[in-house]
Amino acid sequence: MVKGSQVLRFLVPEGGWVITGDDYASIRWDQGVTPISEKEFVEGFAKTEKWLADLEAEKEAKKAAAEAKLTALGLTTDDLKALGLA
Repeated sequence: MVKGSQVLRFLVPEGGWVITGDDYASIRWDQGVTPISEKEFVEGFAKTEKWLADLEAEKEAKKAAAEAKLTALGLTTDDLKALGLA
């Protein structure tokens, strides 16, 4: 489940906000920061969820590619650990 703080980190990565819950009313904007709208915040939950899922899929794909390379070389992750490389 995506949290309000994750949504804000995705939509306003430069910061300038504090959130104490998962609703728009719990956001406090620092002086000089242009707040996003409540609609942008609410829609941000779905966008953030997709972004996090994409990041996880990319991580898994990189892991699978690395494991495939190890397998092609006749190695395992345990072999790398034994060599102190993992």
